[in-house]
Amino acid sequence: MSHEVAAPHAEFANAGFAVDFASPDGILQPLDRHSADPEVAGADCARHVEYAEKALREFGPLLKLRDVGIDDYAAVVLPGGHGPVVDLYRDADLGRLLTAADQAGKPIGAVCHGPAALLSAVDAEAGWLFTGRRMTAFTNEEEQLFGTAEGAPWLLADRLRDMGADHSGGPAYQPFTVHDRNLFTGQNPASSAPMAEAMIAALV
Repeated sequence: MSHEVAAPHAEFANAGFAVDFASPDGILQPLDRHSADPEVAGADCARHVEYAEKALREFGPLLKLRDVGIDDYAAVVLPGGHGPVVDLYRDADLGRLLTAADQAGKPIGAVCHGPAALLSAVDAEAGWLFTGRRMTAFTNEEEQLFGTAEGAPWLLADRLRDMGADHSGGPAYQPFTVHDRNLFTGQNPASSAPMAEAMIAALV
Protein backbone atom coordinates (compact mmCIF):
# COMPACT_ATOMS: atom_id res chain seq x y z
CA MET A 1 0.00 0.00 0.00
CA SER A 2 2.82 2.45 0.83
CA HIS A 3 4.05 2.82 -2.75
CA GLU A 4 0.50 3.25 -4.06
CA VAL A 5 -0.05 6.12 -1.60
CA ALA A 6 3.40 7.67 -1.76
CA ALA A 7 3.98 7.78 -5.51
CA PRO A 8 0.65 9.37 -6.54
CA HIS A 9 0.79 11.80 -3.61
CA ALA A 10 4.27 12.92 -4.62
CA GLU A 11 3.26 13.34 -8.25
CA PHE A 12 0.16 15.40 -7.44
CA ALA A 13 1.90 17.47 -4.76
CA ASN A 14 4.82 18.24 -7.09
CA ALA A 15 2.31 19.34 -9.74
CA GLY A 16 0.81 21.84 -7.31
CA PHE A 17 -2.33 19.96 -6.26
CA ALA A 18 -3.55 19.81 -2.65
CA VAL A 19 -4.29 16.22 -1.60
CA ASP A 20 -6.88 15.16 0.97
CA PHE A 21 -7.21 11.69 2.49
CA ALA A 22 -10.57 10.09 3.28
CA SER A 23 -11.81 6.68 4.41
CA PRO A 24 -14.97 5.07 5.81
CA ASP A 25 -15.62 6.83 9.15
CA GLY A 26 -12.29 8.65 8.82
CA ILE A 27 -10.40 5.67 10.21
CA LEU A 28 -6.74 5.24 9.25
CA GLN A 29 -6.02 1.59 8.50
CA PRO A 30 -2.63 0.15 9.49
CA LEU A 31 0.01 -0.31 6.84
CA ASP A 32 0.16 -3.77 5.31
CA ARG A 33 3.54 -4.87 6.64
CA HIS A 34 3.76 -7.62 4.02
CA SER A 35 3.86 -4.91 1.37
CA ALA A 36 6.63 -3.16 3.32
CA ASP A 37 8.89 -6.22 3.32
CA PRO A 38 11.93 -5.50 1.10
CA GLU A 39 12.03 -9.13 0.02
CA VAL A 40 8.48 -8.77 -1.29
CA ALA A 41 8.16 -5.10 -2.28
CA GLY A 42 11.74 -4.33 -3.30
CA ALA A 43 14.70 -2.63 -1.68
CA ASP A 44 13.23 0.86 -2.22
CA CYS A 45 10.04 0.19 -0.26
CA ALA A 46 11.34 1.75 2.97
CA ARG A 47 11.43 5.16 1.26
CA HIS A 48 7.82 4.80 0.14
CA VAL A 49 6.73 3.67 3.61
CA GLU A 50 8.42 6.68 5.20
CA TYR A 51 6.89 9.09 2.67
CA ALA A 52 3.37 7.64 3.00
CA GLU A 53 3.45 7.67 6.79
CA LYS A 54 4.73 11.26 6.80
CA ALA A 55 2.05 12.45 4.36
CA LEU A 56 -0.72 10.80 6.36
CA ARG A 57 0.66 12.07 9.67
CA GLU A 58 0.96 15.64 8.45
CA PHE A 59 -2.57 15.57 7.01
CA GLY A 60 -3.98 14.61 10.39
CA PRO A 61 -7.36 12.88 10.95
CA LEU A 62 -8.75 11.50 7.71
CA LEU A 63 -11.94 12.91 6.27
CA LYS A 64 -15.04 10.73 6.44
CA LEU A 65 -16.17 9.59 3.02
CA ARG A 66 -19.77 10.48 3.82
CA ASP A 67 -18.72 14.11 4.29
CA VAL A 68 -16.83 14.41 1.00
CA GLY A 69 -18.44 16.10 -2.01
CA ILE A 70 -16.96 15.79 -5.50
CA ASP A 71 -17.53 19.48 -6.29
CA ASP A 72 -14.58 20.29 -4.02
CA TYR A 73 -12.13 18.09 -5.94
CA ALA A 74 -10.53 17.80 -9.34
CA ALA A 75 -10.03 14.03 -9.22
CA VAL A 76 -10.33 10.88 -7.12
CA VAL A 77 -7.47 8.42 -6.52
CA LEU A 78 -7.93 4.94 -5.03
CA PRO A 79 -4.65 3.44 -3.78
CA GLY A 80 -4.14 -0.26 -3.29
CA GLY A 81 -3.45 -2.48 -0.32
CA HIS A 82 -5.98 -5.11 0.65
CA GLY A 83 -8.38 -2.64 2.27
CA PRO A 84 -10.37 -2.11 -0.93
CA VAL A 85 -11.25 -5.82 -1.13
CA VAL A 86 -12.39 -5.79 2.51
CA ASP A 87 -14.55 -2.68 2.81
CA LEU A 88 -14.26 -0.14 0.00
CA TYR A 89 -15.72 -2.44 -2.66
CA ARG A 90 -19.10 -2.17 -0.96
CA ASP A 91 -18.93 1.29 0.62
CA ALA A 92 -22.05 3.22 -0.40
CA ASP A 93 -20.50 6.62 0.34
CA LEU A 94 -17.57 5.88 -1.94
CA GLY A 95 -19.98 4.59 -4.58
CA ARG A 96 -21.88 7.88 -4.43
CA LEU A 97 -18.65 9.86 -4.77
CA LEU A 98 -17.40 7.81 -7.72
CA THR A 99 -20.74 8.08 -9.50
CA ALA A 100 -20.72 11.85 -9.09
CA ALA A 101 -17.11 12.06 -10.28
CA ASP A 102 -17.85 9.97 -13.35
CA GLN A 103 -20.94 11.98 -14.22
CA ALA A 104 -18.88 15.17 -13.96
CA GLY A 105 -16.15 13.68 -16.16
CA LYS A 106 -13.54 14.08 -13.44
CA PRO A 107 -10.50 11.77 -13.53
CA ILE A 108 -10.76 8.64 -11.40
CA GLY A 109 -7.57 6.72 -10.71
CA ALA A 110 -7.15 3.30 -9.12
CA VAL A 111 -3.99 1.25 -8.76
CA CYS A 112 -3.12 -2.33 -7.76
CA HIS A 113 -6.03 -3.49 -5.53
CA GLY A 114 -7.57 -0.01 -5.70
CA PRO A 115 -9.86 -0.97 -8.62
CA ALA A 116 -11.78 -3.16 -6.15
CA ALA A 117 -13.16 0.10 -4.77
CA LEU A 118 -14.71 0.81 -8.17
CA LEU A 119 -17.13 -2.04 -7.42
CA SER A 120 -18.89 0.23 -4.92
CA ALA A 121 -20.39 2.30 -7.73
CA VAL A 122 -23.67 0.47 -8.32
CA ASP A 123 -27.18 1.74 -8.92
CA ALA A 124 -30.43 0.71 -7.21
CA GLU A 125 -30.68 -2.34 -9.48
CA ALA A 126 -27.06 -3.39 -8.68
CA GLY A 127 -25.92 -2.28 -12.14
CA TRP A 128 -22.22 -1.43 -12.11
CA LEU A 129 -21.13 2.00 -13.32
CA PHE A 130 -17.94 0.69 -14.92
CA THR A 131 -19.34 -2.26 -16.85
CA GLY A 132 -17.68 -2.42 -20.25
CA ARG A 133 -14.86 -0.03 -19.33
CA ARG A 134 -11.26 -0.93 -20.07
CA MET A 135 -9.09 -1.24 -16.96
CA THR A 136 -6.29 -3.10 -15.27
CA ALA A 137 -5.64 -4.23 -11.70
CA PHE A 138 -3.46 -6.60 -9.69
CA THR A 139 -3.49 -9.82 -11.70
CA ASN A 140 -4.07 -13.39 -10.56
CA GLU A 141 -0.43 -14.14 -11.36
CA GLU A 142 0.71 -11.30 -9.12
CA GLU A 143 -1.56 -12.48 -6.28
CA GLN A 144 0.08 -15.89 -6.51
CA LEU A 145 3.59 -14.46 -6.61
CA PHE A 146 2.73 -12.16 -3.69
CA GLY A 147 1.53 -15.15 -1.65
CA THR A 148 -2.01 -13.88 -1.07
CA ALA A 149 -4.01 -15.76 -3.70
CA GLU A 150 -5.03 -18.69 -1.50
CA GLY A 151 -6.19 -16.55 1.42
CA ALA A 152 -8.00 -13.93 -0.64
CA PRO A 153 -11.81 -13.90 -0.41
CA TRP A 154 -11.85 -13.43 -4.20
CA LEU A 155 -9.35 -12.58 -6.89
CA LEU A 156 -9.69 -9.03 -8.09
CA ALA A 157 -9.05 -9.55 -11.79
CA ASP A 158 -11.65 -12.33 -11.88
CA ARG A 159 -14.23 -10.25 -10.02
CA LEU A 160 -13.76 -7.27 -12.32
CA ARG A 161 -14.24 -9.47 -15.38
CA ASP A 162 -17.28 -11.12 -13.81
CA MET A 163 -18.80 -7.67 -13.29
CA GLY A 164 -18.26 -6.78 -16.93
CA ALA A 165 -14.95 -4.93 -16.97
CA ASP A 166 -12.66 -5.24 -19.97
CA HIS A 167 -9.65 -6.19 -17.83
CA SER A 168 -6.16 -6.57 -19.26
CA GLY A 169 -2.74 -6.97 -17.72
CA GLY A 170 0.95 -6.70 -18.51
CA PRO A 171 3.99 -8.55 -17.20
CA ALA A 172 3.98 -9.21 -13.46
CA TYR A 173 5.22 -6.30 -11.34
CA GLN A 174 6.11 -4.18 -14.37
CA PRO A 175 4.48 -0.78 -14.98
CA PHE A 176 1.22 -1.14 -16.91
CA THR A 177 -1.61 1.37 -17.10
CA VAL A 178 -4.93 1.60 -18.93
CA HIS A 179 -6.81 4.81 -19.74
CA ASP A 180 -10.48 4.68 -20.74
CA ARG A 181 -12.21 8.06 -20.90
CA ASN A 182 -11.88 9.55 -17.40
CA LEU A 183 -10.82 6.24 -15.80
CA PHE A 184 -7.10 5.69 -15.18
CA THR A 185 -5.94 2.37 -13.74
CA GLY A 186 -2.55 0.89 -12.84
CA GLN A 187 -1.82 -2.80 -12.48
CA ASN A 188 0.58 -2.88 -9.53
CA PRO A 189 2.75 -0.70 -7.27
CA ALA A 190 5.18 0.02 -10.10
CA SER A 191 2.26 1.52 -12.03
CA SER A 192 1.42 4.08 -9.33
CA ALA A 193 3.49 6.99 -10.60
CA PRO A 194 2.69 6.41 -14.30
CA MET A 195 -1.01 6.33 -13.48
CA ALA A 196 -0.77 9.60 -11.56
CA GLU A 197 1.26 11.21 -14.34
CA ALA A 198 -1.45 10.31 -16.87
CA MET A 199 -4.14 11.79 -14.61
CA ILE A 200 -2.19 15.01 -14.14
CA ALA A 201 -1.67 15.33 -17.88
CA ALA A 202 -5.46 15.16 -18.29
CA LEU A 203 -5.99 17.85 -15.67
CA VAL A 204 -3.49 20.49 -16.78
